[in-house]
Amino acid sequence: MKAVFQTDRGKIRLHNEDAGGVFLNKDGHRLAVVADGMGGHRAGDVASEMTISYLKSEWESTQGIFTADDAEKWLKEKITRVNEMILEHAIQHAECDGMGTTIVAALSTNRFVTMANIGDSRGYLLNESGFKQVTEDHSYVNELVRSGQISKEDAEHHPRKNVLLRALGTEKMVEIDIKTITFEEGDILLLCSDGLSNKVSESEMTQILQNEDHLEQKATTLTELANEYGGEDNITLAIVEFSESIEGDI
Repeated sequence: MKAVFQTDRGKIRLHNEDAGGVFLNKDGHRLAVVADGMGGHRAGDVASEMTISYLKSEWESTQGIFTADDAEKWLKEKITRVNEMILEHAIQHAECDGMGTTIVAALSTNRFVTMANIGDSRGYLLNESGFKQVTEDHSYVNELVRSGQISKEDAEHHPRKNVLLRALGTEKMVEIDIKTITFEEGDILLLCSDGLSNKVSESEMTQILQNEDHLEQKATTLTELANEYGGEDNITLAIVEFSESIEGDI
């Protein structure tokens, strides 16, 4: 297994409110996470950093996650706890009122990947069947697409594209999308914030992920392309590749 994480402020924003990482537990399994904070400086970054810090700490001390049920239960419990922590922090710190964050997480073993998401940070899978988005955006515009009111192409340029219907840390009860998929030799996972997915097309992502570059260079190429196309938002991504090679291993 190989993995890489990268985050970039972008070309316009003064602060990076994204956070994330790829972390190992005691069994050598990986947890990749991307969180895109919202609520302004000293709020959005607080929510995303709280999320990553807690999940990193919990995952690194965890062992015995060997089944999909184990993985799904772990992600649900930990993300639910993060939701409570962010709400509690906002109540105690007035300057953080209304803060929240998206989250997309992938817990990977040598047999499967369990993914969890809230908001519009995305998880993609590249395998022998092609490249596809695994997660579902919890956004106003995606609901319009799902209901057939607008096309997927129209959604890319919709003026309310950034309106979220669900986020971590904004409501007492949080609904988490969780699913488990097979993960096999040669498969690649891409997790990213909308700073990447709003700028780089799926065909461009596919081409970059399929080239012969090392994972670190693939991540850099994706980030540079998002910046080349405007870089109006923070850009954060994690790539996990199922490979027997240990080169670039995290």
